Amino acid sequence: MSEDIVSRIDKIIKELNRYAYEYYVEDDPSISDKEYDMKYDELVKLEKETGLVFPYSPTQRVGDTVLSQFQKYVHKGRLWSLDKAQSINAVEEWHRKNEKIVNEYNLLHEDKLPKLRYVLTKKFDGLTINCTYDERGLLIKAATRGTGVVGEDITAQARTIKSLPLKIDNYSLVEIHGEAVMTKKAFEEYNKKAKIPLKNLRNGAAGALRNLNIKETARRNLSAFFYDIGYNEGRPFKTYVEMMSFIREMGLPQDSYLKVCSNMDEIKKELEYIHGIRKELQYDIDGVVIVVDDMRTREILGYTIKFPKWALAYKFEAEEITTELLDVEWNVGRSGRVTPTAILKPVELAGATVKRATLNNMDDIRRKGIKIGCRVFVRRSNDVIPEITSVVEDDKEKTREIEVPKQCPYCGSKLIKDGVHYFCENTLSCKPQMVKSIVHFGSREAMDIEGFSEKTAEQLFEKLNIKSIADLYRIRKEDLMTLDKFGEKKSHNLVNSIEKSKNCDLASFIYALGIPNVGKKTASDLCKKFNKLENIQKAELEELVSIQDIGETVAKGIIEFFKQDNIIKSIDELLKLGIKPYFEELNIESNEFQGKTIVVTGTLKNYTRMSIKEKLESLGARVSGSVSKKTDYVIAGEAAGSKYDKALELGVKIIDENQFENMI
Repeated sequence: MSEDIVSRIDKIIKELNRYAYEYYVEDDPSISDKEYDMKYDELVKLEKETGLVFPYSPTQRVGDTVLSQFQKYVHKGRLWSLDKAQSINAVEEWHRKNEKIVNEYNLLHEDKLPKLRYVLTKKFDGLTINCTYDERGLLIKAATRGTGVVGEDITAQARTIKSLPLKIDNYSLVEIHGEAVMTKKAFEEYNKKAKIPLKNLRNGAAGALRNLNIKETARRNLSAFFYDIGYNEGRPFKTYVEMMSFIREMGLPQDSYLKVCSNMDEIKKELEYIHGIRKELQYDIDGVVIVVDDMRTREILGYTIKFPKWALAYKFEAEEITTELLDVEWNVGRSGRVTPTAILKPVELAGATVKRATLNNMDDIRRKGIKIGCRVFVRRSNDVIPEITSVVEDDKEKTREIEVPKQCPYCGSKLIKDGVHYFCENTLSCKPQMVKSIVHFGSREAMDIEGFSEKTAEQLFEKLNIKSIADLYRIRKEDLMTLDKFGEKKSHNLVNSIEKSKNCDLASFIYALGIPNVGKKTASDLCKKFNKLENIQKAELEELVSIQDIGETVAKGIIEFFKQDNIIKSIDELLKLGIKPYFEELNIESNEFQGKTIVVTGTLKNYTRMSIKEKLESLGARVSGSVSKKTDYVIAGEAAGSKYDKALELGVKIIDENQFENMI
């Protein structure tokens, strides 16, 4: 094959990619559609004749494939959720906390942090995508957010987004994430031809990226906006504005709105402005994202177990509409709480059909004067959960009072009132309670029993008579093979996964027990304080409330939980069946990494990017994103990139994963 033909193919690809950027991102095309089509046809012909297809060719955007399933993808950098605020007061409180931390740091350190500066961007209502570009600048992976640590590979689907570059002018590994959205124009065009019309823009985008039929994804004609870099092996960014400039320079589509604010007055003005133009936009937004600009300040502010402390999502007030309350359904939760749910006359609200709404509890129902048959105001709280806020009108001849059932609607057991709530105390034979308890126990952040679902839990309850958590550890492969859709391999895998879960960390076990008001972070805090299960079981009120973020109500709930005879019996039974919760107590004062600056590069076998960072920080180390003369160690995994070369150049000590494990 001659160099001229290769050069010609490469030249046409670069031209077409440039024209696509002008058309889809800049909205300023320099050639006509006809001219573009002629060049595209020439490329298709040359590729067919030569068999040479570059991975960044525009012909690779739309495949004819139908994938068999989604593959898991471990993000190199964690994708964090954002803490939310629905009032200016909440934003002001967050700002005051940031100011306090920055001021305290500057009093104690010579390397002062700059004055707080925030950057505001729109909060898009679509589906998060995380795009990985390799050292050649090629798009090698696109994935959904998933848990933030593990997502689903949607590379083929993302390639159909015409504004997403398949190659960028950058030569270090980088993960850039944004939001895939469906515009109103694309939505209308799709619905003109669709057999089953889409109901709203968000579902249109999410359904497209989670569709195994790539042609269907392409038909949705998605757009995207990119706004963050979660992992970067290249030159680190000093500010968020600098990061956003880099994303724009790389040709990734970006929304035109980006505002820098230095105080609350400026922030309030911008929030009002975005709220005012919300309905005029060609895509859906549900708020504004506010982030700290300076990267070093972000490091000092840090993270909670769920959110970065340096970012906040301001959510707009939900939309409200009226409809009729047709009936009330009573549902049983994992804790046995029996809660009312409103069955509504279907109504369109914020782009979705609302048929059900939360009613909280009987005290709330009576306070609002809600009755079956009356017209009510329905609001989508946080743009997600419908809630009845008040009554519009009550025709007493047509309405009737809402009454609490005397028995559990599922198992017929007597209901017990505790405070404002009603409970079914039949924890063993009440299906919803047991099923939800099993699902929670086996969930990823709890015992991490792979292959566990609500459908599986229902079958275990109904067909295998699993009436306690301990019964899970008595299941045999032969038992599972009697269930629907359980062959030998699936049964073998689930039994193995249940067996593997016996060796679990203490925080996961505590969380799995389902203690009221105890999430994973609180479970971790309990373990750090008490180290052993028996110490947590015997903990007293004063000890518990001494832990940050644990108040008197949560502390009393923990004490009451471990006093229950059925809980004591259940825990003893689990331990006898071989569950061994462990707590890894590290002596930060006597390890090689205390106070050292560490850089990680490449892919590690036993750690994700987030877990190695957490591990190192637990050892008292500082984890940096770039190699410098101040770096003490570089931990290098497979396919180590430019950081490895930089470490060699500067003479920084390089260790592999095995050496790291041996050193700790």
